[in-house]
Parts: sequence; structure tokens; C-alpha cells
Amino acid sequence: MYAIIKASGRQEKVSVGDVLVLNRLAERPGETIELPALLLVDGPKVTSSAKALAKVKVTAEVIGDERGPKINIFTYKNKSGQSRRQGHRQDLTRVKVTGIA
Repeated sequence: MYAIIKASGRQEKVSVGDVLVLNRLAERPGETIELPALLLVDGPKVTSSAKALAKVKVTAEVIGDERGPKINIFTYKNKSGQSRRQGHRQDLTRVKVTGIA
């Protein structure tokens, strides 16, 4: 069984036991969150109607917070000697899917 969920503005395919890395969430490590399901596949049975999916609950446990890889941003304008260097690291949260019901 797997489900397509909406998390952090993206769609993710998850099953029980999968670990996801999402944009930073306000929940603390150890807390559980509920993610909305967009599609549910259970063997040959596929559920996509909004009324049936309103009953489906995808729960996940927050494992911890982390930061993504550093992205270097460099802008340069020719002939004027203007350059600017900047870096960015995205704040992320790692979650583990505990149940699809």
C-alpha cells in the first residue's frame, strides 16, 4: 500500500516506514503530524475521490531538524568590476511515515 501526499508544497509517494525530508516544520522531534492524501493505492484498488480520501489519514513522526547542502550564489557584472557572493542553506525537517489508514 502506498499513498501520494501533499507535503511542503510538493507531492510525495510514501508507504509505511519511508523517511522524508520536508521544509522546516514547527513540530518538535517525537511529535506526530498528519499529511493530506491525494491518492491511495492498495494493490489493485486505487482511491482518488476527494470524499473517500477525506477519511484517509497519513501519519508521520518528526525525527529531527537539519540543514540542507550549501548553495553558493555568485553574481558578476562584466566591465564594472561588480561582484557579489552569497550562500544559502535551507532549513529542513526529517519525518518518518508511521501509518496509512
